[in-house]
Amino acid sequence: MAEMQHKSGSTDRGKKQSIKQPTKRDFLTTSLVGFSTALAGFILYPLARFLKQPPSAGGNIKRTIAAKIDEVPVDSGKIFRFGNEPGIVLRTPSGELKAFTAVCTHLSCTVQYVPEEAYILCACHNGKYDLNGQVISGPPPRPLEEFKVDVQADDIVVTRA
Repeated sequence: MAEMQHKSGSTDRGKKQSIKQPTKRDFLTTSLVGFSTALAGFILYPLARFLKQPPSAGGNIKRTIAAKIDEVPVDSGKIFRFGNEPGIVLRTPSGELKAFTAVCTHLSCTVQYVPEEAYILCACHNGKYDLNGQVISGPPPRPLEEFKVDVQADDIVVTRA
């Protein structure tokens, strides 16, 4: 019996499993196929998405419902969609409603309202605007574009001037 175990043990050692070592050519081929697939995905995905649902021609929009009146309490702000760009509607500490484009005039980052300080901030480069959209500090070269605000029933309606 000991001989059988010895034979079977020696038989297992005698068998060689052949594992093919990858060559430089195999590596380059695999890398090229992977890169080509990724490149095709980066090109074809946006194209397919565009063909499935083209962007709306919302760049010329003149009027939109920005929010419900109860969505913007006193001393707060809300970002809303105004065509293809964001807008911001504010209710100042005194309760007045104001609306502006939410695109910073410096490098087109989206601005936000800072209620603790009562100003509009562009966090990209620390640009600050007052509650009239005028530049307080930072790199923005121009004030924010202001929109007309109306309340109709419980809707805040914003109109481009």
